[in-house]
Amino acid sequence: MNKTILITGASSGIGKATAKFFQKKNWNVIATMRAPEKEKELTKLGSVMVIRLDVLDSTSIQSAVNIGIAKFGKIDVLVNNAGYGGFGPLEAWDMNGIRQQFDTNVIGLLAVTKSVLAHMRANKSGFIVNISSNGGKMALPLGTLYNGTKFAVEGLSEALHYELGDIGIKVKIVEPGAILTDFDGRSLDFRNDESLTEYQTIVRKFIATFKSVMSKGSPATVVAEVIYEAVTDGTSQLRYTAGEDARKYVANRQTLDDETFFDGMKAYFGL
Repeated sequence: MNKTILITGASSGIGKATAKFFQKKNWNVIATMRAPEKEKELTKLGSVMVIRLDVLDSTSIQSAVNIGIAKFGKIDVLVNNAGYGGFGPLEAWDMNGIRQQFDTNVIGLLAVTKSVLAHMRANKSGFIVNISSNGGKMALPLGTLYNGTKFAVEGLSEALHYELGDIGIKVKIVEPGAILTDFDGRSLDFRNDESLTEYQTIVRKFIATFKSVMSKGSPATVVAEVIYEAVTDGTSQLRYTAGEDARKYVANRQTLDDETFFDGMKAYFGL
């Protein structure tokens, strides 16, 4: 029997690339997204089920899990990919926006994970793959919200790997660097208030540097390949980086003291 993977946020970017990659590897794919009626590509692929799942809607989460199990018999891998980047001065964000960022990137991830755990626990097997970021190991200027959520993903994943390990469920963290997706489009929520004049210099410098970084990103297939490695390499390794830039930045953060690393980041962003 072919193995089955459920992917959140599969309408574009890393999620769609992962769905296509695993389908080519002869996996069954449950490709979930908020608006499946708009999907035109994945619906044409064999062994791929496209279904609605909104990480902020608990009913849609459980429904997608139940339908996927009913169709394919088992969920072997969950990839928590759905999320977006909230950037900008903290004072430019209202509390609704702040809650939305954490609800999507953290609470939604936990809700989807919780929905598959009873199934995986009964089978005494499975993988939870949480898409973090190199921004889960190091913070960027104006990344208070996004980096806050990704730091949270790192911590909860590390704790879960202890909690679930003896049951037979493995937790994996994938940390991409800059990826050529729509992260600088619909998946990026940048908020600014020009009346907050004290922040405008850092805003201008951040935007210029961020656009340059993202334009040099790796293709989303790089992340799909790392996800596949994580669930097939037979190891208990927890963290995997995706992209040469991620490897470099994560290594620097691990080896440099705070002052040296911060000075380098300030120089990089022209601060």
